[in-house]
Amino acid sequence: MRSSKRTLIYLAAAVWHIGGFMLFRSGYEIINAAINLKPGAPWHWAAIILGIGLGIAQALTIFSRACRKNIQRIKDLKDPKIWQFFRPGFFLALAVMITAGVALDHFSQGRYYFMLFVAALDFALTISLLGSSYVFWIENPSSIDKK
Repeated sequence: MRSSKRTLIYLAAAVWHIGGFMLFRSGYEIINAAINLKPGAPWHWAAIILGIGLGIAQALTIFSRACRKNIQRIKDLKDPKIWQFFRPGFFLALAVMITAGVALDHFSQGRYYFMLFVAALDFALTISLLGSSYVFWIENPSSIDKK
C-alpha cells in the first residue's frame, strides 16, 4: 500500500510519542510502588532526577540524531509504502525492547533499588523520546511531499 512521505513521518512521530507516554506511565507506577515500599527514603527522588538528566542528554544526542536519519531515509524513498516509517530491523528491535521492559518491570516488583533503576530507565527513555520528537516537527512534515 502506497503512502505519502508526510504520512510516514507522522507515523514515526506517533510511535515516538506513544512510546514516550507509555514509558512515563510505567515509570510513574514503578516509582509510586517504590515510594510505598520505603516512604521516607530519598532515593526515589535521586532516581527521578537521574532519569531526567540522562534523558535530556540522550534526547539532545542519540535520539535526535536517530530522528534526523529516519526523516532523511523517508525523504529518500522512491515509492514509499505505509510500513516504511521505520526500517524493518527497527520493528524487531522495538519488539525486543518492549519485551525487555515488561520483563524488567515484572522482575523489579518488591525490590526497592531494582525498582528505582527501572523507573530511572523509564523516565530517561520518556524524556529521550519526547524530547527528541521536536525533530519531527521542525522539518515541517506538511511540506515534505511538495519538494
